[in-house]
Amino acid sequence: MSETTTSPTTPRYRPVNFGVTRVNVREGAPGVRYLQAELPLGAYARRLSDFLVHWAETTPERSFMARRAPLPEGKTGDWQHLSYAQALEGARSIGQALLDRKLSAERPVVILSENSLEHALMALGCIYAGVPYCPVSPAYATVSQDYDKLRHVLDTLTPGLVFAADGARYGRAIAATVGADVDVVLAQGTLEGRTTTTFETLRSTVATDAVDAAMHAVRPDTIAKFLFTSGSTKMPKPVINTQRMWCANLQQITLSLPVLAETKPVLVDWLPWNHTFGGNHNFGLVLQHGGTLYIDDGKPTAALINETLRNLREIAPTIYFNVPTGFEMIAAAMKTDAQLRRTLLSRVRMFFYSGAGLAQPVWDSLHTTAEADIGERIVMATGLGMTESAPSAMFTNSPNVKAGDIGAPVPGMTLKLVDVDGKTEVRYRGPNVTPGYWRSEQATREAFDEEGYLCTGDAVQWIDPADQHRGLKFDGRIAEDFKLATGTFVSVGPMRGKVIVAGAPYVQDVVLTGLNMKEVGALIFPSPACRDVSGLGADASWDAVLASAPVRQRMQAVIDELARQATGSANRIARALLLSEPPSIDKGEVTDKGSINQRAVLKHRDALVQALHDDSAPDIIKPGP
Repeated sequence: MSETTTSPTTPRYRPVNFGVTRVNVREGAPGVRYLQAELPLGAYARRLSDFLVHWAETTPERSFMARRAPLPEGKTGDWQHLSYAQALEGARSIGQALLDRKLSAERPVVILSENSLEHALMALGCIYAGVPYCPVSPAYATVSQDYDKLRHVLDTLTPGLVFAADGARYGRAIAATVGADVDVVLAQGTLEGRTTTTFETLRSTVATDAVDAAMHAVRPDTIAKFLFTSGSTKMPKPVINTQRMWCANLQQITLSLPVLAETKPVLVDWLPWNHTFGGNHNFGLVLQHGGTLYIDDGKPTAALINETLRNLREIAPTIYFNVPTGFEMIAAAMKTDAQLRRTLLSRVRMFFYSGAGLAQPVWDSLHTTAEADIGERIVMATGLGMTESAPSAMFTNSPNVKAGDIGAPVPGMTLKLVDVDGKTEVRYRGPNVTPGYWRSEQATREAFDEEGYLCTGDAVQWIDPADQHRGLKFDGRIAEDFKLATGTFVSVGPMRGKVIVAGAPYVQDVVLTGLNMKEVGALIFPSPACRDVSGLGADASWDAVLASAPVRQRMQAVIDELARQATGSANRIARALLLSEPPSIDKGEVTDKGSINQRAVLKHRDALVQALHDDSAPDIIKPGP
């Protein structure tokens, strides 16, 4: 293992060990290479419930999870804790109730809930009894107006039980999509005209030897859960997550980032459990290492970020995970919030982001603040993975990285690097890779190549071709790249990153346009920072904010600077529009983590794209002479 070091010419970092410091590369057929970590995977757990049983026996009173008590008007109160002993007791009781209902992979549990203690207990009950479950994006039931994606999930899985956090919040969606023959369990509330079961009924079920026997019967190939993809191009696909996948990946993560096992992790985390980052990676790591997860009811949005900041002023995490937008907001708050700096920086060993690229200015701001406050930087780590790899496939292995670096493969996994249309696609094979998509044989066949490697669609490059041990950097999604009418190839991922960096903090995200056009265009989703610079009050409409002279001037400067940096038509933004309408989750333009789906935006805003390129759209921003 290597440890972060300093010299008179390098920055000082809070010490962190990295596990994978050397890799092996071998040549395959023409245009194919294989990449593996030298560090072996070794043995790993057979099932997730073994962790729960172990910590319930050795540290029964330790808090496994905590969440602030909900108060009226969306406010929150004091922390409510769930110990490891209570978690095991609840898992056994709920598991028994699931067995009594004869639930199985053919009739699994579907969970409609934000992160909560009840959600955690339902998941643990399923894991303990060996009954697959599926946490569904709450937005499918609470934001969506047509419920098409929720209906697709239910039709695909044919659940025997649906758990919902609140009858009032989820009742309309349940009435529209859940068949009368499906048992509905509610944590609170009722459903008009429908008999339901209370969550406390499940939790108070008397556990018998049968549920313990069911737990011991769980094998590595047993399905633990189903996680649906975000549905970038079609309806979401049901990814099978086996016990082997999840357990192997937790060990791979820990070997790659040994800091996770050096102390019992404490997380302050909002990342949704219906996504693999929050639900497999973060939830699983806390369970594996006997840590504590403080559920953060905040989010990186203007309306909810203050709840996150409140929690981080009070609870000091040992590792902090977030998406780039979250780190951007926290970096801005840290500049003026001494209590936030004091608590967050007190014992955090590593920052870690995923879900999208982190703009270098945000990275630099965090380093600058930490150096001024505690005399050292906090290592910023990231990696690459996907729902189908449970999720982690590779991690950065040095503090000396920059935006876009994703690092070396996790132990026990083989990366296949394949030349595709002038780029290099990375493909996965290992114990953490899904066997396929549930009840979707064709999609499964299409996902794997002739050697059994999962085709990711992600493009990569070497960070440093002269030192392959440093690993890889992200080079965009192959399917997102396009050609101009001139035949010039546009590499979307790197170009998108440049726009976000140049536009920070006023550009939230961007979608590039120009397929079969003469020039590259940009549809820009502005960030809330535009309101501050506009000089208009909080009551001003978003359209007025974006039309204001200060905002237009800032965006014009961004487009001008990008034009000065451009070396040709493929990396020159020739025209741009500021979008006042946010991305739609119903149309698949954005996930509930905030990740933009470029292809969906282009599909649903095609008329706007055409208007941008034929100069019929108002307020087009073009680079100056």
